[in-house]
Amino acid sequence: MSDAQQFERPGDTLLVRAPAKLNLSLLIAGKRPDGFHEIETVMAKVDWYDEIRIEPGQTTAIEFFCEGPRWAPQDQSNLVYRAAEQILRETGQTRRVRLTLVKNIPAGSGLGSASSDAAATLLGLDTYLHLGLSQSRLVEMAARLGSDVAFFLNGPLACCTGRGETITELRDAFPFAALLILSDVNSSTKEVYAHYRHDPALYEQLHAKITALLNDNRVDSVARMCANMLQRSCFQLYEELGRRKETIEALDLGPVCLSGSGSTMFLLFDRGDTERLEVVREVLTKKTGGESTVVRNNRW
Repeated sequence: MSDAQQFERPGDTLLVRAPAKLNLSLLIAGKRPDGFHEIETVMAKVDWYDEIRIEPGQTTAIEFFCEGPRWAPQDQSNLVYRAAEQILRETGQTRRVRLTLVKNIPAGSGLGSASSDAAATLLGLDTYLHLGLSQSRLVEMAARLGSDVAFFLNGPLACCTGRGETITELRDAFPFAALLILSDVNSSTKEVYAHYRHDPALYEQLHAKITALLNDNRVDSVARMCANMLQRSCFQLYEELGRRKETIEALDLGPVCLSGSGSTMFLLFDRGDTERLEVVREVLTKKTGGESTVVRNNRW
């Protein structure tokens, strides 16, 4: 689905696609005074999408429904509902809207789908209701919904710092394909961070190397480092993920990376290396029996 657009308009419905992301690197600089962790992460959108349908509502200000093969909360705790509630309240809108989330990307997988859904809701309602909100206003709303939400309002590749809400777009293209190794584990970002034990020496080492590579526009080299400082705490919490990584690495298929706080792991390939990617996928399916899917870098 690499050629899919973010917005489509079938009839009086606005269809908004919400892409998953991969953390190509993830460093923890330490803990902030506000209790959050200071992070430095390079994130890339990929062409696997949740979908949000926006239509005229009939009964209440926000009618919210969930469909699709994956679980998502179907109440007001869902970030789609919360994003809609926020944008309608802060812009004084009284039009009723019906929102249907089609959930294709698993929750708790380190792929950022809930944050992406929230960003897509903000963008979609801004478009659907002709609000004309500025980028800075949308980013302000996004930051109140979650640390990763602002990333999804921007381009396909960025370096994110602070809690994740400070975005520096990376303009150089990084075309890639990735084999996502999915898991039944619903990894808790809150718990992974709670169990994190900081390693200042490791941070300084990785920070220096990644900064130098980004200054040389070598995002490809950054990605192939598979630097994720949350990996240890994730695997301590979910030992089966650590064992799966060891099993895959023993197959000598290339570096195995963890996205975000887990649970998805991935292997990177050149975008056009379709033949090798399918061979690797077949080997993984045969040896591990787990679910996997192929994605490519998103273009928006």
